[in-house]
Amino acid sequence: MKTAVIVFPGSNCDRDALVALETLAPTPPQRIWHKETSLPADLDFVVVPGGFSYGDYLRCGAMAGNSPIIAELKRFAEKGGYILGICNGFQILTETGLLPGALLRNAALNFVCRNERLIPVNTDSAYTRGYAATSEITIPVAHHDGNYFADAETLERLEGESRVAFRYADNPNGSANDIAGILSENGRVLGMMPHPERAIGGHEGGADGRALFEGVVNSMATA
Repeated sequence: MKTAVIVFPGSNCDRDALVALETLAPTPPQRIWHKETSLPADLDFVVVPGGFSYGDYLRCGAMAGNSPIIAELKRFAEKGGYILGICNGFQILTETGLLPGALLRNAALNFVCRNERLIPVNTDSAYTRGYAATSEITIPVAHHDGNYFADAETLERLEGESRVAFRYADNPNGSANDIAGILSENGRVLGMMPHPERAIGGHEGGADGRALFEGVVNSMATA
């Protein structure tokens, strides 16, 4: 199993993602600089990490969404690859069209940085299967633009197709339908604002993010 983390100018959670993969995946992850034009052969899982790519200029994730590596990331998704976009990574995935909707300024116009209670909604995906017996988990958030927005038709489709992965128990940012994370049509691309890589049971003070990474690793190991 091969994993990688894409790094942009301004990424600041790439190290956390790498540590999570080093801890839970069977082989060491690779760092992919955003100006690369190809991904390693036989890659299985890519993390688009959090941070402030390009200083959040223009619009969060917009400039990173036009980086050279994005064309290859789209091809990877089309081939059925697993992609996890966390926080700024989620913003980048919406900017590139890999996931629908957009992330707007938090409703209260403040930066939210704290542990948040999440409710696993769809527990049939590789990312969420480990939460099937869990009604609530705690994952940290740290964002200023995490207010998930989509038009009524898109929201209806996401709900109808069971593509909402997580909801906030106590919505910190005004997200539509309390959405904290959504899945692609094939369930292999997940975008979420909370940071599971900061809750894998190390020094962080929590371990509820561990099952997410273990679920992907186990799914590919048994595929």
